[in-house]
Amino acid sequence: MSRKAPVSEAPSEIDITEILALIPHRYPFLLVDRCEDYVPHTSIVGIKCVTANEPFFQGHFPGYPVMPGVLIVEALAQTGAVLMSKSLNVDVRGKAIFFMSLDNCRFRTPVRPGAVIRLVVEVLRARSDIFKFKGRALVGDKVCAEAEFAAMVVET
Repeated sequence: MSRKAPVSEAPSEIDITEILALIPHRYPFLLVDRCEDYVPHTSIVGIKCVTANEPFFQGHFPGYPVMPGVLIVEALAQTGAVLMSKSLNVDVRGKAIFFMSLDNCRFRTPVRPGAVIRLVVEVLRARSDIFKFKGRALVGDKVCAEAEFAAMVVET
């Protein structure tokens, strides 16, 4: 007798088309290429493929390009916004998810062109349309940045 694996209630993979439907960010400021391991109201992993032609590398820094830390944190926040938008079924035509706070932010390792950043975001607390997250950005097994942050749904 064979048993079937339990079927997940929600798909755990989110492609770029769905990300574009879930959050209002657009290139060059969209900093999440896809998401995986989505668990509603709980966690998500965003993926950012860092390419040498990213516009910020022209000035940060010529001769030794490094992704700005603030953009790594923004990528974590966008990953959290995807989790919120999908979990809460937010209609982005009349609402947006705004960053509220940033705590305990640390930068550990520079991110260079060619890196694939895994943006691991976990929900610490959720109340109505406000979420508090813990996020870590990793390249391979090295932590590049980590922070706690909060976001809320706002009428636009």
